[in-house]
Amino acid sequence: MSSQASSPVSVSDAALQEDGEKTTRRSRVSGIDRALQVIDHLYETGAPSGAYAIAKAIGAPLSTVYVIIEDLVEKQMLTRSADNAIWLGPRLYHYGLAYARSLDFMSVATHEMHDLCRQVGETVQLCGRDGDHMLVLAMADGPSHFQFASRVGTRVPLNWTASGRLLAGHLPPEERRELFRRCARISPTGRAEVDAVTLCDAAGKAFEQRLSVQVAESDYAVACIAAPIVNDAGSCVATISIVLPEQKVKGEDNLYAESVKASAAKIEKMMGWRNH
Repeated sequence: MSSQASSPVSVSDAALQEDGEKTTRRSRVSGIDRALQVIDHLYETGAPSGAYAIAKAIGAPLSTVYVIIEDLVEKQMLTRSADNAIWLGPRLYHYGLAYARSLDFMSVATHEMHDLCRQVGETVQLCGRDGDHMLVLAMADGPSHFQFASRVGTRVPLNWTASGRLLAGHLPPEERRELFRRCARISPTGRAEVDAVTLCDAAGKAFEQRLSVQVAESDYAVACIAAPIVNDAGSCVATISIVLPEQKVKGEDNLYAESVKASAAKIEKMMGWRNH
């Protein structure tokens, strides 16, 4: 009897808890929306404004806007002048700078990617790290009809590619080993290294030499020659690589290697990251 009586109470409590969580989520989303409305209004008008004017412009209760403004001022997303006018805060400026730097990098790197493609007559890629994977960020197709599977947006385990090793190469040795222990996978060709210790050593050496080469590790008959793009903190933020038929690497790797390293150095110089 007691178990039958307790069951409805348990279900009811769970339902109330779920309703409470949904209400909290709705409230949180609404608060974010209101905060964005305040920031967007200031951005669009291009001038400081008072809380009352902001509330009227976005159609929100004045009490709600006051609470949001106080919170955003405390977090330096907004600032308040001596006459209580509200304006955009320094934290937004830092976010904007970070975003601008990323746009500058892709613009500079993409331009160099196309220049290198024309210079060597082969496909060139820009790649970055996405967790345990390498991600193809941009790509310039060479003039030949040589085709391979990797396109923009492709994600593959870090141990499959020359770029993947470089993207981990700046990490401390123990962190590299742990990363490869976690992410190393057998490649479609079966030729990609999977031993974490070997990969750790190879990644460190490739980063030190500013060059990584892989042949048929992820795709049959496909080779890749990559160089790291290193920021002012010494981290590999991306790679630039030449993708070409396997047989071409054996005879002309020095030419391609010097070209791809020069392109990486040029990107770094234009970003003001390193002196070469």
